[in-house]
Amino acid sequence: MKVDKISISFESGLGDAVRAAARQRGTGLSGWLAEAAAAKLRSEALWNYLETWEAEHGPLEPDELEKAARELRPSDSDRSRAVS
Repeated sequence: MKVDKISISFESGLGDAVRAAARQRGTGLSGWLAEAAAAKLRSEALWNYLETWEAEHGPLEPDELEKAARELRPSDSDRSRAVS
């Protein structure tokens, strides 16, 4: 697999927290950061999609947002897998 090595800088406390989270997850720092970056990109893509959809169809109704939140909420098995 091709990799892109980059250098990043964090405020000291954030850097400590990121390293601790990677250790707790049992993964390397690069892998943890790559997973976090991928999640952020997915989140931003979803928001961009929703903004475009709402511009075309109008705002989502509160009941639609509530239903989506219920369906997207991680299950107990998803949560336990995330900490293992």
